[in-house]
Amino acid sequence: MTAQSGDPDEGLFDLPARARKETAKEKAATAKRRRPAERRPADRLPIARVIVDTPLPHLDRPFDYRVPADMDEKAVPGCRVKVRFNGRQLAGLLVERVESSEFAGRLAYLETVVSPEPVLSPEILELARAVADRYAGTLSDVLRLAIPPRHARVEKETAPDPKAPDTDDGGEVPPSDTDQAPETAEGEGPAVQGTVEAAVLGVDPGPWEAYPEGPAFVRALSEGRPARAVWNALPGADWTDAIAVAARAALAADRGTVIVLPDGRDVASVDTALVRHLGEGRHVALTADLGPAERYRRWLSVLRGGVRVVVGTRAAVFAPVRDLGLVVLWDDGDDVHVEPHAPYPHARTVLAMRAHKAGAGALIGGHTRTTDAQLLVESGWAHPLLADRATLRRRAPVIRPAGDDRELARDEAARSARMPSLALRSAREATRSGPVLFQVPRRGYLNSLACAGCREPARCDACHGPLALRGSHAMPSCGWCGRVAGQWACPECGVTRMRAVVVGARRTAEELGRAFPSLAVRTSGREEVLTRVPDRPALVVATPGAEPAVEGDGYAAAVLLDGWALLNRADLRASEETLRRWLNASALVRPGGTVVVSADASSPVVQALVRWDPGGFAERELADRRGLGFPPAVSMASITGGAEHVRELLDQIALPEEAELLGPVPIDPERSDQGGQPTERALLRVPRGSIGALARALKAAAVARSARRDEHLAQVRVDPLRVI
Repeated sequence: MTAQSGDPDEGLFDLPARARKETAKEKAATAKRRRPAERRPADRLPIARVIVDTPLPHLDRPFDYRVPADMDEKAVPGCRVKVRFNGRQLAGLLVERVESSEFAGRLAYLETVVSPEPVLSPEILELARAVADRYAGTLSDVLRLAIPPRHARVEKETAPDPKAPDTDDGGEVPPSDTDQAPETAEGEGPAVQGTVEAAVLGVDPGPWEAYPEGPAFVRALSEGRPARAVWNALPGADWTDAIAVAARAALAADRGTVIVLPDGRDVASVDTALVRHLGEGRHVALTADLGPAERYRRWLSVLRGGVRVVVGTRAAVFAPVRDLGLVVLWDDGDDVHVEPHAPYPHARTVLAMRAHKAGAGALIGGHTRTTDAQLLVESGWAHPLLADRATLRRRAPVIRPAGDDRELARDEAARSARMPSLALRSAREATRSGPVLFQVPRRGYLNSLACAGCREPARCDACHGPLALRGSHAMPSCGWCGRVAGQWACPECGVTRMRAVVVGARRTAEELGRAFPSLAVRTSGREEVLTRVPDRPALVVATPGAEPAVEGDGYAAAVLLDGWALLNRADLRASEETLRRWLNASALVRPGGTVVVSADASSPVVQALVRWDPGGFAERELADRRGLGFPPAVSMASITGGAEHVRELLDQIALPEEAELLGPVPIDPERSDQGGQPTERALLRVPRGSIGALARALKAAAVARSARRDEHLAQVRVDPLRVI
C-alpha cells in the first residue's frame, strides 16, 4: 500500500494549485491599475453647453459639462453627445463651447461624443427655441421633430450622394426649355407682353404669367428680395410648375427653398416638376415612406450644403437649408399641417417665423384661402396673388347647385334627395367624354343609422354607442364596443327597422354601380388611395383629400354629395373647410366642365363656390370671427384632461390681465355618462398681441408642476385646431 500525499483529496481529484492570498498592498496596486486614467479638460473652450433630451419642462435649459481633452476635436457645436444626468446616461446636443461656466460646483465630463457630425445648425436652434416659446413647449421636444434619428452607416458613407448637384458650376441653375421666351405675335394681349418683359429682365415667369403680379413676384425672388404672397391658384395641375419656377428663381439668387405639402402624392407631383425645371440632383424629397436610412441620407445632403431645395411633408419645415430664400406652403388649411406631437406646431406658423428670421420670401398657396392666410394679407405681412376674373372664367369649371330655384322648379325632390336628378343627368352626359368624380364626405358604408319610425338615432343596448353597418352583408354593430345588434328594437317606438342617416363612400359606389351598369366604378379613400386614373369614361368615388388626378385635362364633371354633412358639423371651421374641400375637388375638373354641388344654393359657401371667390369668403369669414372673438382674430389656448387636473392647472396659471377664461366644460359627455373617465377642456382667449405672454404663463405653470414631479399633466395646446 502506497503512501498518500499531504492532502487526501489530491489522490482522487486533479485539483489546481491553491492560489496565494493577495496582500492589501497588492490589492491596492490592482485597483489603481483598473482605475481609468484621470481626465483633464480641453485646453480651448473647455465648457460645453448641452441640451439634454428630456421632456420635463423644468429642465428646459442648457446644462454645462466639461469637455475632456481627448474629445476636443470631436465635440463641435451641433454634434450629438451623451452625458450623465441624474444618475442616468442621456442623449443630448452640444449647442456651444465657452471658456467658463456660471455653475459654482464641480462639473461632470461629457460621457462620449456620439458623432462629430454637427446636426444642429445655429439657424435651426434659434427657430426651435422660438417655436418652443410660441407653443409653450420645450426645446428638446421641438428638436426631436427637427432632427431625424441617427444612422451611423449613412454618416460613414464616403460615396457622393446621388441627389447632390455638382458644386463646380458656381451655383448656376441649368437652362431649361422654359427659359426660351416665345415670339410675340402682333396684337397679342398683356400676358404675352408680360412674358416679353420678363424675358428682357432675365426672368421667365412660366405659369406665373397668368397672374398680374406673378412676374414681379418671380423677379423679386430672383433678386433675393423677401417677396411674400398669399396665392389663390387657378384650377388645373400647373400649380406644381408654378412652385418649381418660384424655387428656380430663388436658386438663381443663390438661395435655398423649403416646400411643404400635405401628403406624399403632392410631394411626388412637385418632385416631378422640380426635376423638369431644375434638372436632376438639384433637390431632395423628404417623406416618411422613404425609410429611416434613406431619409437621413437625404437630410444629411441638405445639412452638408449639397442640395438647396427641399420638398416634403410637415417635417420638412425644419430642413436645414442653407441661405434660405423662399418657403412654400401648399393648402395651408389641411389638418395634416398640424404636428400631432408636442408642442403641436402648425407648419404655417413655423414657416412664417422662419421666413421672418431669415429674411426670406414666402408663398402660402392653395385653391382656397384660409382665414389665417387672410389675416396675413390684412396685416400687411403678405400680399394677395391671384388671377383676374377673365382668366379665371376661362380656366374654371361651371358650378351648378342642385338646390337652386331653376332646378327645384324642374325637380321638386332635389331639395331633399341625396342624388338629385341634375347630378345624374350631368354625370351621364359627362361620361361620354371622360371620367366623373363623386366626392363623398365620409368613408365606409352606412356610418350612422336611425329608427325608421321615429328617426331617433340607433344606439347599442349595452353601451349606448352609435350603430353602423360595415358592409352590404353585415349586421348592425356598435361603433364603440363592436357588439352586434341583431335583435335591435327602438326604445322609443318599438320599431325594429332602421334607415341610413350617413352614407359612406363604399355604399355610394354600390348605388352608382346599379345606376351606371356599363361603367367601371373605382373608389379612393383611406383603405386605398388612388394616385391617378386614366382619361376614359368611368366613375370615381373618393373622400375629401383622396381624389386622384386624371391622366389628361381633368375630370369631365364632378358631383359633390352630402353638402349638409360638411356644413352642419359642430366646428368653427366647418364653412371654411367645406369650401376648401369643394374647391380642391372642382379644381380637378377640366375647363368648361360641370360641377354639381348637393347643397342649398343660398348658402354663402355655395355662393363663394359658384363665383370661385375664396378670397371674398375668407375676408367676410374673418370679419365675422373678429366680431365674435374667435380665432384667428384672437389667439386661444386649450387645456384638456381630467377634471381635477384641468382645474388644478388653471389655479396655478398667472394669466395676463387681458386673458379671458372660457369653461372648463365636459367633452364627449356621452362616454362620461357610461362610466368613462370624465374629461374637461378649458379655453383661454387673448388678443393676438398677447399670445407670447399667455404662452409664458402656461409654460411657467407647467414648469412648477414638473418640478413637483406631478405626472398627471393636462394637455396644453396653443392655437388648437378645434375650439368647438
